[in-house]
Amino acid sequence: MRHTTKSFSGYQIRATDGDVGEVKEFYFDDRTWAVRYLIVETGNWLTGRKVLLSPQSLLAADSVSKVFPVNLSKDQIRSSPEIDTDKPVSHRMEATLFQHYAWERYGGGGFYAGGAAGLLNVAHLPDETDTLQIPGRTVDVDLDPHLRSTERVTDYHIHATDGDIGHVNDFIIDDQSWTITEVIIDTHNWIGGKKIMLPVRHIKRIDWANFKVLAGVTSDFIRECAVFDETKLNPSTTHAS
Repeated sequence: MRHTTKSFSGYQIRATDGDVGEVKEFYFDDRTWAVRYLIVETGNWLTGRKVLLSPQSLLAADSVSKVFPVNLSKDQIRSSPEIDTDKPVSHRMEATLFQHYAWERYGGGGFYAGGAAGLLNVAHLPDETDTLQIPGRTVDVDLDPHLRSTERVTDYHIHATDGDIGHVNDFIIDDQSWTITEVIIDTHNWIGGKKIMLPVRHIKRIDWANFKVLAGVTSDFIRECAVFDETKLNPSTTHAS
């Protein structure tokens, strides 16, 4: 089924032996639009710590109770590597997560925890202190430049080939493939407040420096896209977007 990221916000993550926290947002790959992680707030259980969970750890969601069961124990999550989700995630951090949970690699040349493809050697990854000197700035070469949060991209302006036409309001996720299929555009200041669903295949790239999503189509094309109606996406969802 297809869901908005906002409708998933607040879903309880339920381990094999109890609840561990609530879904806050998602990390996605801006090249493939694959959802790579759920960011989970653990609340009082782990004194407010946030943890990253791969979609491959999820079992079938209960949309009525708003629960995501996972195939992990509380102890596995408690002992997982601590990652500061307020900072960019590095390849080294991801590799450590994949080794801890023995997750399979994600698409696009990601990590293996082991198996036929061979063991991931963390020692061969760049050191977290390695930097690349570029005139005017210093870049950490170990950071994943394509891993971004849905919360951060929300409110970015949508730039068509002939100008701006709204801003990002939400995202639509297919919970079978765990990919983002459309971006929901709020056109309030442009075409009367309609929310339009733009398929991600029409997006060229995300301009992080200027807070824009660059579409490869005209504003007229976007105007003709389907209007967002959450009741048609998932009738059991009552969370307003």
